[in-house]
Amino acid sequence: MAYSTFISILAFSLYFGVSKCYFAIPLKIYPGKLNVSSELSRRVALTVDGTDGTVLSLASDPSGTVDFLDMVDNLQGDSGRGYYIEMALGTPGQKVNILVDTGSSNFAVAAASHPFITHYFNTALSSTYQSVGRTVGVRYTQGNWEGELGIDRVSIPNGPNGTFIINIAAILSSEGFFLPGINWQGILGLAYPMLARPDSSVEPFFDSLVQQLGIPDIFSLQMCGAGLSASSTADPIGGSLIIGGAEPALYQGSVWYTPIVEEWYYQVEVLKLEVGDQNLDLDCREYNMDKAIVDSGTTLLRLPANVFNAVVDAITRTSLIQDFSSGFWDGSKYACWLKGETPWRFFPKLSIYLRATNTSQSFRITILPQLYIQPITDVDGTLDCFRFGLSSSANGLVIGATVMEGFYVVFDRAQRRVGFALSNCAVSGGVALSEIAGPFSAADVAANCSVGPQKEPLLWMISYALMAVCAVILVVLLLLLVLPCRCRAGSGEITDESSLVRHRIK
Repeated sequence: MAYSTFISILAFSLYFGVSKCYFAIPLKIYPGKLNVSSELSRRVALTVDGTDGTVLSLASDPSGTVDFLDMVDNLQGDSGRGYYIEMALGTPGQKVNILVDTGSSNFAVAAASHPFITHYFNTALSSTYQSVGRTVGVRYTQGNWEGELGIDRVSIPNGPNGTFIINIAAILSSEGFFLPGINWQGILGLAYPMLARPDSSVEPFFDSLVQQLGIPDIFSLQMCGAGLSASSTADPIGGSLIIGGAEPALYQGSVWYTPIVEEWYYQVEVLKLEVGDQNLDLDCREYNMDKAIVDSGTTLLRLPANVFNAVVDAITRTSLIQDFSSGFWDGSKYACWLKGETPWRFFPKLSIYLRATNTSQSFRITILPQLYIQPITDVDGTLDCFRFGLSSSANGLVIGATVMEGFYVVFDRAQRRVGFALSNCAVSGGVALSEIAGPFSAADVAANCSVGPQKEPLLWMISYALMAVCAVILVVLLLLLVLPCRCRAGSGEITDESSLVRHRIK
């Protein structure tokens, strides 16, 4: 993914006092628009979840369909460019890299050339591809694509054994979807059918795997780009997509589970946020405004505007750097230090409290500054530059790669819950970059912090109802316009109601 060039350098030093000693922090701010998509736009083991029970986890599926150890390290990529998996589509198989996205539900792949991709799925060369004669399009937070629906055979070299029949959206045109520097040619939407386009009758990829292979309705993700620069890494960093369960070799300690509130996105319930040890002390509904979801296809931790502003204020108060350029917080500028000077010691930890499956309790996932003060690039070999890994959101809280890279995340659809455990690869310089703690009492928050999701099917129903009401009102208005000419009151004057209507029409 191409990053923006820098226009000028604003160099300044920030001074602060600690225990009557003064320190100078060399800091440079680089202006420029970040060309990084905030949305790349989405075994089963005996493991105690730390709150209320266990989930069976084995080294392989008893049926022999999947071997989780074969799936370890089957992802490549990083948070800036997305995490992708290799697949073979059609007959004979055409290899393509597919972005893993838990925030959408269509399996879509480029079926035409594009300046930013090296190759695409040529449907004409597959003897098993069948078009179903329906068009389809999806719009993401950034970018969109359009194409046609089809069906074909798919296999995953480092996934379940065999081939399976999958609904494929063949992308024929797109705008802002494929970006410079990426190494993937399609997207694997792993969310629920409700988000599928053009409608929920299009069975998503993972639902098809569960039906055809008989595997458990569980998958898990490890994303290993924590604290590493996307631009300075020659080879993709990678991770693991475990299909059919969870691989204990990829995480430490217990898996802590939070309920899935609604089955469309992986919607969860956030109870509170802390900056360092400071509780933001907002109404818990603020955190869940519109929705709170877990989405691997989103690069940053995205927060509703009020929450984002509160977090920035708290970081500013807590950080050893008191006077910071606003451009850093809004993503329009990088912060740069002299090479070898890392800023992480100047920033606090960030913690998210999630409701536990025992709903009277919560647990806390914490990320260190290395995960949200993110290295980007160096400048002429003398500076190390960083970006802020949080952003403001107009459509809900999104736990994206900024947070997910610190954890092994289990999407247990069978028991309608999402689990978090400490990832084995979220370590830098021997220091763990994430923490989990609990259980805590949830008595100090509302029994239901979630704001009801505005699902599109519901919005369509409301729209149709409003259209029907408008039609009835229009008919009534037309009748009232005509009737006054024929129906007069006893005094021979037009009634008040019909007069009002006539004046409105004029």
